[in-house]
This record gives sequence, structure tokens and C-alpha cells, in this order.
Amino acid sequence: MEAAIPLGLALPRSSTSIRSFSVLLKSSPKPNISCFSRVPGKLAFPPPRAVSEDRADATPQWQLDFLGAGVESPDPPEEDEEDDELLPAEANDWCVRARRSALRSIEARGLAPSLQRMVSTPKKKKNKKKIAKKKDLKKAAAELKRRKKQLDAAAEGEEDEDEEEEDDEDVVDDLRDMDDLELRVAQFADGMFDEKRQRSREAFVETLSRFSSAPSNRSREVSLNRSIVQARTADEVLALAAEVIDEVAKGLSPSPLTPLNIATALHRIAKNMEAVSMMQTHRLAFARQRDMSMLVGMAMVALPECSPQGVSNIAWALSKIGGDLLYLSEMDRIADVAITKVQEFNAQNVANVAGAFASMRQSAPGLFSVLAQRAAQILQTFKEQELAQFLWGCASLNECPHPLLDALDAAFQNDARFQCHVSDVMSSMHQEMDRPLNFSRDQIGNIAWSYAVIGQLDRPFFLHIWKTLSQFEEQRVSDQYREDMMFASQVYLANQPLKLEYPNLGLCLRSDLEEKITRAGKSKRFNQKTTSSFQKEVGRLLYSTGHEWVREYAIDGYTVDAVLVDEKLAFEIDGPTHFSRNLGTPLGHTAFKRRYITASGWKLVSLSLQEWDELQGEFEQLEYLRRILDIEAE
Repeated sequence: MEAAIPLGLALPRSSTSIRSFSVLLKSSPKPNISCFSRVPGKLAFPPPRAVSEDRADATPQWQLDFLGAGVESPDPPEEDEEDDELLPAEANDWCVRARRSALRSIEARGLAPSLQRMVSTPKKKKNKKKIAKKKDLKKAAAELKRRKKQLDAAAEGEEDEDEEEEDDEDVVDDLRDMDDLELRVAQFADGMFDEKRQRSREAFVETLSRFSSAPSNRSREVSLNRSIVQARTADEVLALAAEVIDEVAKGLSPSPLTPLNIATALHRIAKNMEAVSMMQTHRLAFARQRDMSMLVGMAMVALPECSPQGVSNIAWALSKIGGDLLYLSEMDRIADVAITKVQEFNAQNVANVAGAFASMRQSAPGLFSVLAQRAAQILQTFKEQELAQFLWGCASLNECPHPLLDALDAAFQNDARFQCHVSDVMSSMHQEMDRPLNFSRDQIGNIAWSYAVIGQLDRPFFLHIWKTLSQFEEQRVSDQYREDMMFASQVYLANQPLKLEYPNLGLCLRSDLEEKITRAGKSKRFNQKTTSSFQKEVGRLLYSTGHEWVREYAIDGYTVDAVLVDEKLAFEIDGPTHFSRNLGTPLGHTAFKRRYITASGWKLVSLSLQEWDELQGEFEQLEYLRRILDIEAE
């Protein structure tokens, strides 16, 4: 007959009774787990069997666990009787201890979920956000560890230097001190603390760039330069540069990335982009790559050591890669360095730097002032294309190059030396002052538009240029080609102020030629006008002023956003493309349009996007419109 022990049975409180009960159980053999009774609430033990003497004095572990004394190592029975501290105070809860012991005993046979819940607490759900933060922390720690190795390699490579290398070691130590802070910052969402990462990257770039101060490895430099020039795609050039950057970070010294190779790499990247007519979105994505950002950063550090040609190549490359959306601070640095090297610039350098700043809408009054002076000094070395490009760059940013204009008037007084041709022929004015100048049609258009924008149409050089347009009388100007449309538009815009502001010069185009160019310039094929949300918003509020506004009104070839015809009030809504991106000054084409509309007898009022964004709410915006327009609500 099996003896059933209720699971809820309580032990006696006295220590003597507990010891007696323990000794009694120790004399019993280990039960057969398969014989346990399935009576609810009870555990049944099998009948006792004979036990050998060598095991009689050993207490089975399951019994100690069952009584809650499993935490103690088993002792001989006679010592247990004298030990008052055999069972801890927590062992008094015999019921819970018994259940745990039973569950451990039958664990091999499977554990019912209902029994598991009796003795185990439910597991807490994992916090996905905390897990994600831990993963981000691990990634950041790995990246910082990699950077620290690079910096250690850089520091080891410079240990052989004397006092000049102490500054480099300080930079490495400063970056190491920043690691702890960056490690904490890296736990947060991506995109935060961009300024902090930018400063760290610039410091790292500066550390890398200092390897170039070591004695050069000429063969390695020449090999790298050859590989860069022979690369056929922008990705190949960047991969070559990135490989060398990694080697330098690991301790390669001297670095083959000299200022010449850095400038060449950027120039070839931009040139390969131009060769395949890469879309602007792809260029911007390329520019945001880590290796590309590193290369541009190293170029900014190496600028003072670059040759004038290198500075020119870097400026031209950034204008082709980033357009007018990127590299604002980089172009400011290029302007500062170019001013210090301008006396070493040749004609090509002057033209390329001016064109780069103009295409990026980056105003640099100080730079253009010294460029104009340098251009006047080396005027005889200019090619026709370089002269046209520099004048166009100055006009685009509304910078008048007075020294160059004076030099042109003095050098070219004989109009017999001007010729015009359809195809582009590159030639130089150097030591050929007596030969005729060969300007192409597009160059004539650029120069005419530039003189019109800067308001210098009464200059002798422009008069000679303008007279060459009579040669186009027999040439066909089609509205099917963008080049023809650009030329027709430029000539038309230059002809309009000649009629309005300089009628005494008698330089207006003949009626038949003017009609031909006007008809081509007004074609809608390449003149698709888009209306921004800013213009739509302001236009909607204009009608709330109580006046009858006429939208998209034409004034001698110019389209004005809104006018009050009776009052001769013209209202222009100018977005960001009408101003330089760094100083916010009106660009050349915007200033030219304002000047012409005013000269036509209209009162012109302009509203910029920056002014509009500072206003709060429609009521304030409407009041502002009424104030600047100087009109009362009807």
C-alpha cells in the first residue's frame, strides 16, 4: 500500500521535529518516478526496499531538494542531528519546495504548462526598442573601434618624427577622448548630431592629409595619377582614391594622394559624369557617398598646396558634381585660396573659376574683383571661348568687370579684326593681335547678353561685337534646337535695351533680322514656364486685396507674374533661383529684368520667398502685400 503525502502538508515548527522528519526521510530509498500517483494534489511514494550499507549514510539529493535543504552539501547523519542551521528559514514553506523538487525530478519526462506556471514567473516580453538601441550601440562601437585602430596606426606611423609630430599626436589623443561621447550619442536615431559627425570627419581628414608632408614616393604618385586618368567611370576613380585613403589610414607613408592627385581625381570624376550626361539626381547621390565626402574634405585641406590649375580643376569639378545644391562652404574656401593665388592664374584658370561660381549661384565679390584685374593683365592670352565664359560668369552673378572692359576697349579698336563663324574654332590671341578674332555664334550671344546684363552696351568692344550679327542674316535660326533658341533669346534680350535705353546709338537690329530672332525666341518648345506653390499661394492672396490683377502679363518679351494695368504696377514673385545662394543678392538676369521693366515706365515691386516665410498666417501676409504694394483694400 503506497503512502500518500498531501502536497499541502505543513511541517512542525520546532527544529527537533524537523530533524526527526529529515532523518526519517533519509532512511528511505529514492522513489521510482514512474510510480508517482496521479491523484490530484498528492504525490505517492513506492514501498521501501533494501539499501546497501555503503549508501545508507548518504542522503539523496532529491530528498534535500524536496525539503528545501538542497543548498547545503550533504553531511553524515550523526552530524546533521547536531547542526541547528541545516535548513534555511526559507525552507519552512515546505509546500513550494516540494513542488519545485517534484518538478525537477520529472523534468526529463516532460513538464506540463500548468505545473510550470505554478513555480515559475512569466517571462517579460522583450522591448524591441531597447533591442534596436543595443544593436545600434554595437554597430557604433564597432565603427569607433575601427576608427581607433586607424588612428593608432596613424600615430604609430608618426612616432619617428620629432617636435613637428607632437601636434599630430595631440590630434589623435583628442579624437580618442571623443570616442566615449560619440559612443553614447550613437545610440540615438540616425540623422541626429550631424554637425558633431561633420566636425569629427573634418578632424580625421586633416589627420590623413598630414601624411603628405613626408618625403614623397614619386613612382607611386605617378602610378596613381596614371590610373586615375585612365579610369573610364566616376566610380572607378572614386574606388582608386578610397583604396589609397584606407591604406593611408592604416599607416601608409608617404601618401600618394598628393594635392595634384586629389585635384586630378575630382576633375576626372566630374569629367566622366559629363561624358555620360549623368542625371543631377545621380550626381547628388554620388556626392553623398562616404568616400566622396572624404575626398572632397581632403581637397579642402590640400587647397593651399594646390597649383593654380589644381584650384581651377577642383572648382570646376565641384560645380559639375554638386550643381547649385552642394558644396557651399567648400566654394567659400576655394574663393579665399584663389584670391591668394590669383596672380599665378592663366586665362583658362580665370575663366573656369568664374564659370564654376556662376553655375553654382555662389557670389564672391572679392574674388571676381581680383579675377577681373588679372584678366585685364593677361588679356592677350585669352581664347575666344575663355573670354566669353568669363564675361558670362561675371554677368550671371551681376559683377561688372570694369578693368577687363577697359582693357578690351583699348586693345580692340578696329572692327575689321572681328569675324564670326558657325563652327567652334579654338584659337589664342597671344602674339596674334593683328589677326581677326574668330567668335562663334554662341560666343557672340553670350558676350552680347553679358554686356546687356551689366549695363555696358555703349562700350566700343560691344559695338564691334554687335555689328558682326549682320552675318547671321543668311543663316537659318530654327526653333527646333536648343542652341538656336538660346542664341535667339540672348540676342533678343540685348536688342530690347538698345531700343529703349540707347536709341541714340542706332544699333538696333534690322526689322527683318529682329523679326526672325523674335519669332524663334518666343517659341514655346523650350520656354515651358512652371508655377511654384509659392507663386500660387501669393497669387491667391493677391485677389483678396480687392483689385483686378492680370496674371502672367508680357512686357516686351518679359513675363511679369501679376500687374495692375491701369496703375502700371508690376508685381514679381521671386523664388530662390533669382538670388545667390550664399549672400541672397539678386542674380544678373533678375537685376536685368527689374531694370528693364522699370525703364519701361512700370512701378515694380518684388517679393522674395525669404520675406514671405517670415510672415505668420494669411492675415499678416495679406497686410504685408498691401503695405509693399502701397494699395488700399476696396
